[in-house]
Amino acid sequence: MNKFIYFFIIFFLISFNSYSEKISEIKIEGNKRITDDTIKLFSGIEKFKKKDLSENELNILLKQLYETNFFENVTININNGILIIKVKENPLIQTVKFVGVENKKIIKALEENIKLKERTSYLKNDVKKDESKIINILKSAGYYFVEVDSTINKNKNNTVDINYAIKLGEKAYIKKIKFIGNKVFKAGRLKKVIVSEEGRFWKFISKTKYLDVSRIRLDEKLLKNFYKNKGYYNVSIESSSAKVIDDVNFELTFNINAGKKYYFNNLKLEIPSDFDKKNFVKIEEILSKTQGQHYSLNRINKILKKIDTIIFDKEYKFLTASFKETIEDDKINMTIYFEESKKIYIGRINILGNYITQEKVIRNKLLIDEGDPFNDILFTKSINSIKGTGIFAKVESKIKEENNKKIIDIQVEESPTGEIMAGAGTGTSGSTITAGIKEKNYLGKGIKLNSSVTLRQDGADIKVQRTDPNFKNTEKDLITSVENSTRDLLSRFGYKNRRTGFTVGTSYEQFEDIYFTPKLSVFQESLETGSKASASQKKQEGDYLETNLNYRFTLNKLNQNYQPSSGYKASFSQTIPVLTDDAALSNSITISNYYPITDEMIFSLNFHTKAINSLNDEDVRLSKRLYLPSRRLRGFESGKIGPKDGSDFIGGNYATSLNISTTLPELLKDLENIDFKFFYDLGNVWGVDYNSSLDNNKIRSSTGLSIDWFTPIGPLSFSFAQPLTKADSDITETFRFDIGTTF
Repeated sequence: MNKFIYFFIIFFLISFNSYSEKISEIKIEGNKRITDDTIKLFSGIEKFKKKDLSENELNILLKQLYETNFFENVTININNGILIIKVKENPLIQTVKFVGVENKKIIKALEENIKLKERTSYLKNDVKKDESKIINILKSAGYYFVEVDSTINKNKNNTVDINYAIKLGEKAYIKKIKFIGNKVFKAGRLKKVIVSEEGRFWKFISKTKYLDVSRIRLDEKLLKNFYKNKGYYNVSIESSSAKVIDDVNFELTFNINAGKKYYFNNLKLEIPSDFDKKNFVKIEEILSKTQGQHYSLNRINKILKKIDTIIFDKEYKFLTASFKETIEDDKINMTIYFEESKKIYIGRINILGNYITQEKVIRNKLLIDEGDPFNDILFTKSINSIKGTGIFAKVESKIKEENNKKIIDIQVEESPTGEIMAGAGTGTSGSTITAGIKEKNYLGKGIKLNSSVTLRQDGADIKVQRTDPNFKNTEKDLITSVENSTRDLLSRFGYKNRRTGFTVGTSYEQFEDIYFTPKLSVFQESLETGSKASASQKKQEGDYLETNLNYRFTLNKLNQNYQPSSGYKASFSQTIPVLTDDAALSNSITISNYYPITDEMIFSLNFHTKAINSLNDEDVRLSKRLYLPSRRLRGFESGKIGPKDGSDFIGGNYATSLNISTTLPELLKDLENIDFKFFYDLGNVWGVDYNSSLDNNKIRSSTGLSIDWFTPIGPLSFSFAQPLTKADSDITETFRFDIGTTF
């Protein structure tokens, strides 16, 4: 308010004066901490020395000084060619203390996120803003009842001490999550959509078990998008409420009105007369295929993305594509049209609020640059790309015009980017314990670090992966990883192996929906055998060094990567030996198809085949031979089909499987947290290069029922399978269960 009054007075005074005399000298008064040169630099006044000052230029000078936040008051006078800038400095913040919080990690998070930090200028209006930030951070950590009160102690040397008195209160846990109303889908499926989760005593790491208003708002948004992508255009989250169960536990309830399901009807593309209609033939074909399908935001966004690509390929820089919708009963008509925006260029892009993140990390996400034509589509995509990094709690933008150019301010609010993960699982085939640490903004460079450790009954896997975004401005990520794995089967089958090495690669979209993933790996492996090992296994004992080139092409036409309900995905992968002691070439093909019969009834078909063969007449190494996991062939123990050498299943040179399944939403549909699925599996493992007499080439098959149960202790999976065809040496498994949870 004070700034506005001072600015108005100065503006009023200077508006009645004409500065025809030149500025011959500049004097600074009232400054004690800020040097004369610094004030001149920030005001930009030096460039006006020996020149006439216009009213507008004087206003800009005043504004620039206030924007430094160094000054409580600024006045400007001109007397006989001398420009006098008189300032009153804002106090300097000497200390900031958080009284009532002892957790060092929380204190660090508060210190990083508040605006008024130690050794910065004190701004009275920002105290309340920082109080709100503190409350939001503590609420996200589970302190839903937190109270914050601030006091300002003024010192004699124009400094202040800020003390935040914090009453944390008890943590608020989500004991139960309910979905009521016309929700259409089962609660178990909706729980997989939202971020909030039910708290359990062993979940000592997870933060999503705490009641947090901002997280609930995110849950509402995720639920809305989920329903709209399923065709429920007018879905409404009527309310989300938290009911107190006891002093610290809450019941979180989402009241959903899905409404009726809508379908695309007449879809029309209005092409301007001066456009070449041949460029939009594919778009017309997509619109024709979309007609009659259920409404989906994802489909609309994909269509607009394709149109945007055409617009920029054909140099229509100042055009944007928009759409309008009309409703007829349960049908939606949509017209896509083009709008010509004002021809204006970008003058400057300012990045603000990034105290930890390097500016280039944010600028690398921009699809626009200073000097480019301004385009709404690219601007929106740029903002979404920054949000998509996951390292900012908030991303806001302001656009203003100066001298017929766009000035863009992008304000970010950084968020904690570290994450600790732990989990455990057990089942018919054994138990595992997993732990990991993730960091999404290492050193403020946007680098992603992901480390994980998995302990099994027969060994352990350790992996550390680093992802450098937009490596060397190539617009491609560089992915490097270091791995170590051990498998100890000495007591059971007479061998033990250890594999250590690193991988360097990348992954990017080569063409529309076609992704290319090349990787170069170097690994050292040692194979140790014992008395129970066969002669062929003992023959392979020793150390191996290998360098392989692996690449994968993936065509992804799924409607969504998580829980897809329609579309298909196909991939081809090949591993080529470069420098190795025993060269082996590996090829694999995987195809997945999903067909929606109803909203909840999804038919799926998954095919997988893989082959590995030696290129130098050597036997394929034991650790490289192929097996079928139980998820690809239910009704049989994992890896317990195919060739055997003595009592050991040695795997094969070839493996293939076909999985056909459908969900059964009408089976016991009142059980909200249980999903049923019927399946029919086929599979085979065959080929023994070192002894063809051990081969066991036979198609195995099974059918049965699988159950996914969202239990209080984690997701529990059952499968009841009946083998239909098998070999005598196979080990069958009619019942299987797996349970896993995170902490």
